[in-house]
Amino acid sequence: MSIAPIQDRQTTCRNGRKTLYRDPNLRIIFGVTLMAVLGVSSITPAFPTIIRELAISSREIGLLITVFTFPGVILAPLMGIFADRIGRKKILVPSLMLFGIAGSACALVRDFNVLLAVRFLQGIGASALGSLNIAIIGDLYSGRDRDVAMGYNASVLSMGTASYPAIGGALTMVGWHYPFLLALIAVPVGFFVLFSLHSPEPRNNQHIVDYLRSVWRCINDRRVYGLFAAGVVTFVILYGAYLTYFPVLIGLTFEAPPVVIGFLLSGMSLTTALTASQLGRLSRTFEKRILLMASFSLYAVALCLIPLMSTLWMLVIPTIVFGIAHGMTIPSIQTLLAGIAPIEYRAAFMSINGMVLRIGQTIGPLLMGMIFVAGGIGSVFYAGAAFAVGMVTVVAILVR
Repeated sequence: MSIAPIQDRQTTCRNGRKTLYRDPNLRIIFGVTLMAVLGVSSITPAFPTIIRELAISSREIGLLITVFTFPGVILAPLMGIFADRIGRKKILVPSLMLFGIAGSACALVRDFNVLLAVRFLQGIGASALGSLNIAIIGDLYSGRDRDVAMGYNASVLSMGTASYPAIGGALTMVGWHYPFLLALIAVPVGFFVLFSLHSPEPRNNQHIVDYLRSVWRCINDRRVYGLFAAGVVTFVILYGAYLTYFPVLIGLTFEAPPVVIGFLLSGMSLTTALTASQLGRLSRTFEKRILLMASFSLYAVALCLIPLMSTLWMLVIPTIVFGIAHGMTIPSIQTLLAGIAPIEYRAAFMSINGMVLRIGQTIGPLLMGMIFVAGGIGSVFYAGAAFAVGMVTVVAILVR
């Protein structure tokens, strides 16, 4: 096994870490990251209009998310394996093109069943984006530079999730189909990856059986199990307690309008972006294992505070605390996993992590829904806090 030669990509490292964000390679990866989080958050503001225009039920509208995310559960590990075997670009470029073409084609559809089919195709294109971007960052950088790059990338991701709902909502005012056109941006991003991204490509000559055994040996590590568990619990908390039932609590308890709910949710994303951008500085002082333990402790504090807030604007406090926790968690997990995985197996490694995160994203609302039925809305946040406290112990024991 060998690594193909690449053009000089370490100028920013030699000039100092403060200029790492100027690396053209990293900026291209930022574009991929922004596409990876575009597919859902940009179109959700159009859901009420889609229900009305296409004459479907509120229950059916959720299928636009399900058919988009489901391919990633099945295909993400396969995409990672192919990226290790034949190269990152050979998977990433077609994925971006399919994502952009199928996603923008949704704007031309006026039948809901056809819309679901085209969304499924877009989901196939999206299945590799959220893991290969992390794998390539792991390929490009090492040591403290990798910490900084992962933090910047998580910051960009959070800025995307904060801004896309507002952009999608504005486009929906023109027509429900216009937010789907945003996916077309993936096409020029794909050309940038093809012609301008200079990253090492693994050359893996192992027989496929030997390759899979090697991947399994890398994964069969208690640190990896601990980090996978941390990812699942993070997404259970995020998608189950925070993104699903925090808006419900705001609406039921304070009767706040949607614009206020959106403001609070965006505030969390902006806090996450700011915190993640400082990961390089934080990791110079603290081990990432300590940062993970601290972040889950902060999750628990934020979730316990939410039901106790007596006024609407006091909810800003747990929102900020939650954003700080999230800004430390995701890039720390990604950096630790990228460091454990050798380059020859890194894409498969990170793709399996992407599948694990999608599992947490899927079961989070279902699990918290059962807790809500059993104990009321306050119990959702206390259960999430209990999961977070449990993860402090898991990280302390396994992630060494």
